[in-house]
Amino acid sequence: MYGIILAGGSGSRLWPLSRELYPKQLLNIQNKDSLLQETYKRIATIIPASNIVSVTNMKHHSNVKYQLSSFAKNPVVLSEPAAKNTAPAIAVSVKYILDKKNKSTDDTVLVVPSDHKIKDLKSFKKSVEQAEELAKEGYLVTFGVKPEYAETGFGYIKVENNALKNGYKVKKFVEKPDAYSAQKYINNEDIYWNSGIFLFKLSVFMDELRKYSPDIYSIISRFDFTKKDEIPYTEFDRLPYISIDYALMEKSKNLAMSELKSDWLDVGSWKSIYDVSKKDIDNNVKIGHILDKDSKNSLMFSSSKLVATIGLEDTIVVETEDAILACKKDRVQEVKQVFETLKQQHDNTQLVHKTVYRPWGFYTVLAQGDGFLTKMIHVNPAQKLSVQSHNHRSEHWVVLSGMAKVVLEGKEHILSPGHSVDIAVKAVHSLQNPYKEDLKIIEIQKGDILIEEDIVRYEDMYGRV
Repeated sequence: MYGIILAGGSGSRLWPLSRELYPKQLLNIQNKDSLLQETYKRIATIIPASNIVSVTNMKHHSNVKYQLSSFAKNPVVLSEPAAKNTAPAIAVSVKYILDKKNKSTDDTVLVVPSDHKIKDLKSFKKSVEQAEELAKEGYLVTFGVKPEYAETGFGYIKVENNALKNGYKVKKFVEKPDAYSAQKYINNEDIYWNSGIFLFKLSVFMDELRKYSPDIYSIISRFDFTKKDEIPYTEFDRLPYISIDYALMEKSKNLAMSELKSDWLDVGSWKSIYDVSKKDIDNNVKIGHILDKDSKNSLMFSSSKLVATIGLEDTIVVETEDAILACKKDRVQEVKQVFETLKQQHDNTQLVHKTVYRPWGFYTVLAQGDGFLTKMIHVNPAQKLSVQSHNHRSEHWVVLSGMAKVVLEGKEHILSPGHSVDIAVKAVHSLQNPYKEDLKIIEIQKGDILIEEDIVRYEDMYGRV
């Protein structure tokens, strides 16, 4: 069996904690591991690490690869040059497996999103094994979950009454319903939540793709991963933006559903965080520095400041350094609209956090204006930034605490607190902390283009080149 982890997406419904450049799958909310890392560890109990392929947007590639490097020596991470939704992501990953790793087109592939929580690994493994029997019979298998409450944020699957050996034939997919319809579905034995998890044989997927999405099939058939892992931008950009449900699953006559009998949670909204979190005597979830009086059935989340609440009921309050969300618990699906509005307004509170974590430490944006950007950079002991240059900005570094080793155009400079250095446009440089104490510096950027993408990497200890 092979595995495909879908690690793209922006996590817009978990704003302001989730941002476009650091989405929910990379976050560790009340856990040591991120959602992505939990997903990888879960399917690695079923599938050899060498058979697992993750696919993500190029903006997240370095972070995804770094996080997975904790569990695999050389994790395979495919980098999509543009966001095209799940159908192209899965199709490209299947083609990669066929070109690079596969010996038989009758091998099966398990496709999983990277934002699920599943604790009962024994039941999960058993459900996958049962679904694999259906897949070997030639079905595209989707996993369904018995509804536990009226959820308007999920799609649903309606199955036929006649059961197969390990599942059901799918009658139809049901779009995300209104509250009235969702309530009716709870007690309907023929309706399940659509988990977004799939299992199929490589050959069956490619045959069905050729039949029902010939545009995708014809383009990915020209991809050649035998020599390199890179996805060609020009060809990939021609693929339609479409989900796997619309492109294939809803059209196929060869579709079956197998029930996922383990616990399952799609961490897609703040309500789902509330549902999975430990609650106090008043049914509140408090994460971070919270001072509350007389609130009930609410979630309060603080990342950096004291959040004081009084008399809230069924409310979500989320604080980050640069944004606050407050909404009723039954309207959390509308958070996505806030995210999209900020995106249209080119507001950076949708794009990136003020504090951004990196493999070597973190940085915090202190001030930003026309032509300048000021950061506080924190480098952990024995860590170093990549050897890099910038095409559009110069930088000025001032050491606040600790000792800095700066490599500038091949020459080493050791800077103590109060000392500074200038980095010219296109100068090759690296900031390093080979010492035992934390290093803190102030970085002032000057230029017409001040974005993280203006980094040309030459060497990197975290594999981001």
